[in-house]
Amino acid sequence: MSAPKRIGQYTLQYANPPVIVATASIVGPKEGEGPLGSSFDMVIEDTYFGEQSWEKAERKMLEEAIKMVIAKAQLKPQDIDYLLAGDLLSQTISANFAARNLGIPFLGLYGACSTMYEGLALAGVLIDGGFAHHVVVAVSSHYDTAERQFRFPTEQGVQRPPTAQWTVSGAAAVLLAPVGNGPRLTHATLGRVVDMGIKDPNDMGSAMAPAAVDTICRHFQDTGRNPSDYDLIITGDLGKVGHKIATKLLEGQNYDVSSKFSDCGILIYDHERQGTHAGGSGCACSAVVLAGHLMGKLNGGEYKRILGVGTGALLSTTSTQQGESVPGIGHGVVIEKLD
Repeated sequence: MSAPKRIGQYTLQYANPPVIVATASIVGPKEGEGPLGSSFDMVIEDTYFGEQSWEKAERKMLEEAIKMVIAKAQLKPQDIDYLLAGDLLSQTISANFAARNLGIPFLGLYGACSTMYEGLALAGVLIDGGFAHHVVVAVSSHYDTAERQFRFPTEQGVQRPPTAQWTVSGAAAVLLAPVGNGPRLTHATLGRVVDMGIKDPNDMGSAMAPAAVDTICRHFQDTGRNPSDYDLIITGDLGKVGHKIATKLLEGQNYDVSSKFSDCGILIYDHERQGTHAGGSGCACSAVVLAGHLMGKLNGGEYKRILGVGTGALLSTTSTQQGESVPGIGHGVVIEKLD
């Protein structure tokens, strides 16, 4: 017996598509200096954001983004049924401690850099299923906290290889409701964990690209659609290396996406001028680009329908030190500006 709101094996179709009522984005100085700087709600002056540590700065960015999106919707924290949030730090401490101060029923998520899209898909289920009226999905990341946890403290000045990506310092929040005038979530294609044996933690684009392609292909197969049905197909943070691989893999599956395939990790920085090597990454990468740049295009009418695929490298310091490979995940969400 098939579930009535599922299409194929991997895709959900919302019967009552949830509305993106408001979004909020906060980024660090480097992100503010990039090509999309004017699309963000707030650019902080320094990476400490008035706090004593980078970890506390990340928590503050996340908390402020959540407060901002609630205020934009002219609501109060007590009006929010659920907060779905996550980050990259062990035990998702940024999300946990932000939730501690907000008093909203909280579900902590971890999908690495795919967490925003995982959260959007789940929030859509809560709203479409009649379990919630207002849900906030929020994520954060910070270059210095991520480097300290996953690689080397930035104070060491370790040379980064060309395949390395720059973790975006920022936070974003999206508020969803059953009714409103904004773009809507119409479908979600939940990804599988795909592991092609990549073991280099400084080459996450190569590790994540096969998972992104797997989700995109399964979305097309489940829905009967193809690239021409979308104004934009955009991945979370494959960067230049992963984007090139994903394009080739999609061509091998007879999907020509060359004219409309992009990546948030490529868009957010001027890689030559800013020295970000292969591009951006981190939970905040796809999230702040969605909350700022992409929502602007959707609300302005330039895009009518986009397929966003949040991508995540599911590694940890423990798995890397034990010689494990880097599994990848990709979760897709269709966002449409319906008439």
